[in-house]
Amino acid sequence: MPYTTLITTEELAKHLDDSDWAIVDCRFQLKDLDYGRRAYEESHIAGAVYANLEVDLSDEIIPGRTGRHPLPPVDYAVQVFSAWGIDANTQVVSYDDVGGALAASRLWWMLRWLGHDQAAVLDGGWQKWQQKGRVTRSGVEQRTPRQFVPHVRPELVVNANDVLQSIGNPSFRLFDARTAERYRGENETIDPVAGHIPGAVSAPYMENLDSSGQFKSRDELRAKYQALLGDFPADQTAFYCGSGGTAPHNILAMLHAGLGESKLYAGSWSDWILDPTRPIKTGNE
Repeated sequence: MPYTTLITTEELAKHLDDSDWAIVDCRFQLKDLDYGRRAYEESHIAGAVYANLEVDLSDEIIPGRTGRHPLPPVDYAVQVFSAWGIDANTQVVSYDDVGGALAASRLWWMLRWLGHDQAAVLDGGWQKWQQKGRVTRSGVEQRTPRQFVPHVRPELVVNANDVLQSIGNPSFRLFDARTAERYRGENETIDPVAGHIPGAVSAPYMENLDSSGQFKSRDELRAKYQALLGDFPADQTAFYCGSGGTAPHNILAMLHAGLGESKLYAGSWSDWILDPTRPIKTGNE
């Protein structure tokens, strides 16, 4: 049975020697772009390849025209996934060291966007793997290339125009996955403009995790997202964050809770603020 949302360290440990399983280390820090590569080469889950958010999972940034982590062209993503040995028969497991809340959930979402549902995020991530004393290696590893064939699901993505047209639409709901402080426009240290998209509901991604850095139970997540959704079906909602890296964490949590699959505003806040005519709000709504 394929894993399509989360997987435990116990289950992953059973498949380290399975060539149909691809493990991807997605550790990354916005303030130290080489951190993830260094950490991976020092020690990683045995058999894992490394993914850099800005190199492998994003397109080139064009100042004034794109957000901080624009989605890559489909052809480029196909090249990357093929080089990692991912095809239709491959179970992919991604992990990072922030509870799946940055590049691990981004990779999970990109695979689903391109029609590959056999992808899961390691619950508890690198820390849980280490705590359990499971097998690690150092250096750089590679997998035998395979041919990744995309089946693009455009319905999973919304752009700035879609979001602009949705403002005030009673049949659509937008969620902001950033911290509550950034949502309110307080203590903005990453983007040059503070605030949120009018009408968006605050839904901080870190509230998906418990104190150990693992995802909360399905029942807890279901209660949380049912309260946020109200009567809205998942496919009439979308999430955004700062640059499309952490919002997939919420989409993952909601899908894991059995509430369906939301959309992603991939450009997110860093894309929204490029056009000064787009409305912005601060404070709570």
